Amino acid sequence: MTRVLIMGAAGRDFHNFNMVYRDSAHEVVAFTATQIPGIDGRRYPPELAGPRYPKGIPIEPEEHLEQLVKTHRVQLVVLAYSDLSHLEVMEKASRALAAGADFALLGPDATMLKSKKPVIAVTAVRTGCGKSQTTRKVCESLRSQGKKVVAVRHPMPYGDLAKQAVQRFASREDLAKAQCTIEEREEYEPYLERGIVVYAGVDYARILEQAEREADVVLWDGGNNDVPFFRPDVHICVADPLRPGHELTYYPGRVNLRMAHIILLNKANTAKREDLDLVERNCRQENPRATVLRADSVLSVEKSGELKGKRCLAIEDGPTVTHGGMAYGAAAVAARQFGASLVSPLSAAKGSISETFRKYPHLQEVLPAMGYSDLQRKELQETINAVQCDIVLNASPIDIAAILKLRHPVKRVRYELDCPELEKALRQRLEVRA
Repeated sequence: MTRVLIMGAAGRDFHNFNMVYRDSAHEVVAFTATQIPGIDGRRYPPELAGPRYPKGIPIEPEEHLEQLVKTHRVQLVVLAYSDLSHLEVMEKASRALAAGADFALLGPDATMLKSKKPVIAVTAVRTGCGKSQTTRKVCESLRSQGKKVVAVRHPMPYGDLAKQAVQRFASREDLAKAQCTIEEREEYEPYLERGIVVYAGVDYARILEQAEREADVVLWDGGNNDVPFFRPDVHICVADPLRPGHELTYYPGRVNLRMAHIILLNKANTAKREDLDLVERNCRQENPRATVLRADSVLSVEKSGELKGKRCLAIEDGPTVTHGGMAYGAAAVAARQFGASLVSPLSAAKGSISETFRKYPHLQEVLPAMGYSDLQRKELQETINAVQCDIVLNASPIDIAAILKLRHPVKRVRYELDCPELEKALRQRLEVRA
């Protein structure tokens, strides 16, 4: 029996186990965890792991990899998380190989579920390319055709895994009952605002079965630029000309790029022309069969004239500016566009927020909306309130003032996709696969 260790970040790792290893002639001795604060030190529960694992499976910090391989006599290490440079993938492979184990990545045929309903998948080459605004535009298009859309989000199981096996959200009350983190709310609330049910969790075979019961079309929302868990009838991959070249150098973003039916070059209105052209050439060379479209990401701020001359704290979507690698996001862009100046939050950072800045030193002018625990939400609130500014510009997809007690006025930055050609391309692809 092959002894396996799965390297993960509370998402793809559990899915790979469920799909490939739960009932196989392998023994998974541990998961490792990284990227997301506070997800190690737990166990994958026996209710989900199955009868072969009556005590569940431990989830250990990734920095213990070599010791775990030695202690458990691991023969195979499987990498199962995303948004890694190709260099980082091979660095992790080198650690596993040097410890004596084999190293593997699992592919789409082994890990994709087949739906009875049409599936449209939205993925990206990097975190922060604009999947959320793309999924919103896709939902609008499908609903205009009279289709009932149900969204299924890439896993975000940061709490009790057994209770989070299958999650269905239809209202903000559902989010509160599930004690969702800020990061979960950022992904789910935009759907709920549009009356769209969204599923997430751990066991995606069960999730798909339930989603199919109420959907004409299943929309896969591929968080962290992961490869879809469901086999798509139409696969849309979003690329980012603000990070030219990343479409070729990140895993599994390049996999998505090569698999896509439609490639969307987002942020065309803010990118340099030479960067936009370079990304388009790379995409066409990498996947000549795909339809390649350019799209604008259009910002809006209510009463934007009030920002001129103000000192602003820019709050950005957390994953985009942390492991997504962006030094700024939509809030910083809006501040500059409407004549405001940015106030750095570095000196005001409290607790784990300060640690986030140490971990991601490229962040100097903006505050990531970190809130993976009650303590971190408290520290985020204290950090915001300690910044000496006139106004907070919030580009997190949620109304952060509704869940934190803030002393500053808050304006929300909204951003929507503008791509008239997308609906036509989507219709054509669906017709081909009808």
